[in-house]
Amino acid sequence: MAKKSRRWLAEHERDAYVRAARKSGYRSRASYKLLEIQQKYSVLRSGQTVLDLGAAPGGWSQVAKEITGRNGMVIAVDLLKMQPIPGVICLQGDFTEEKTVEQIRKTLDGTAPNLVISDMAPNLSGMKEIDQPRIVYLVELALAMAQEILSPQGALLVKCFQGAGIDPLRQAFQQSFLRFNNIKPAASRDRSREIYLLGRGLKA
Repeated sequence: MAKKSRRWLAEHERDAYVRAARKSGYRSRASYKLLEIQQKYSVLRSGQTVLDLGAAPGGWSQVAKEITGRNGMVIAVDLLKMQPIPGVICLQGDFTEEKTVEQIRKTLDGTAPNLVISDMAPNLSGMKEIDQPRIVYLVELALAMAQEILSPQGALLVKCFQGAGIDPLRQAFQQSFLRFNNIKPAASRDRSREIYLLGRGLKA
């Protein structure tokens, strides 16, 4: 195993959020990012319909289902086949393709989601000039889908990276939603460029 990989694994095993996720039964440490955002902004509520884009391995969907409860609907979409999550509808497909979008619409069956969430990232090359445009594009697509399917006053929470293209995204969120927040959860690693864009109150 390469020295860099061994160092990453050692750090991963020491990570307090990794240990907490294992203890609590969450599929990833990312669950705590959503829990932290929830504690401050209350984006999830009982009975909501939530669409989770790029959901694998399912940590955010677990949190969403816990909070939305028996009367809530959580739809998790990912390219990868996910292990079932109790109470969550898991769809395998690429949400950037029309056939997957149609599958989502069919599953919603006329219900407009209250919230679209996404912790997805593209396959990373390690090169900013390649990775940054990829994630900006994914955020743009998530925003376009949210504008189309969200209920009135609905909300969108997505991951992005600090870098080129982030300012136009912020402006697009501000134009599309009544309230906008730029969030860096404590559960995000300090060296990570990831941030979360939250728009609440979809404008007509």
